[in-house]
Amino acid sequence: MDEALNDLLQDLAVANRILVNEGVLDGFGHISVRHPQHPDRFFIARSMAPGLVTAADLLQVDLDGVVHDEQGRRTYVERFIHSAIYAARPDVHSVVHSHSPSIIPFGVTGARLRPICHMSGFLGAVTPVYEIRHSAGESTDLLISSQALGRSLAQVLGSASVALMRGHGSVTAGQSIKQSVFRAIYTEKTARLQMEAMRLGEINFLTDGEAQATSAMNDTHLQRPWEMWKRQALRNWD
Repeated sequence: MDEALNDLLQDLAVANRILVNEGVLDGFGHISVRHPQHPDRFFIARSMAPGLVTAADLLQVDLDGVVHDEQGRRTYVERFIHSAIYAARPDVHSVVHSHSPSIIPFGVTGARLRPICHMSGFLGAVTPVYEIRHSAGESTDLLISSQALGRSLAQVLGSASVALMRGHGSVTAGQSIKQSVFRAIYTEKTARLQMEAMRLGEINFLTDGEAQATSAMNDTHLQRPWEMWKRQALRNWD
């Protein structure tokens, strides 16, 4: 394994720990990264709690959701979230699926999650909501457990950075691990802030232009929070 790939896998393992440490993942949820040499595959952990993931726990999955692992290990049932988004979005190189608690209310009510501050411009004007009933009826377990369901979720996500999943959680897409981690953390933070602001009165959200400009600005500073989150997560590594 070359050094660049090894560093990428180490970052993916650390990203799992960061997202747990920041309250986005817990015993559930997952993050993946597209294979840099083989864009028709991605890396994701074997089926396990994200807070325990190391680089040795990572395996490869193709864009049909088929696991390729010499050790015969299994990964998450909802790997199809990742495979379908990578297939639909060549620009996406990292995907996070979480059940972070503050996001759930916005997927089950009429309240729209929107950028409330300069750290959440990546949300844009509309954060789409995926309704699994439209694709699979009213008796599912809400899990994206097939490539067909993954494709229906990817279609709702479209070109957006984040899509909510009614009664389930959310999916976040990024051009890198650092960007997807940043977006997943600040989606949760934004949801908390918006609920607090809604108690006080009408919210003055960012304009579309402000959202685009702040998102572009934050993308130039991803290393700063990443190093802090990484150090904090590594303190709790064992």
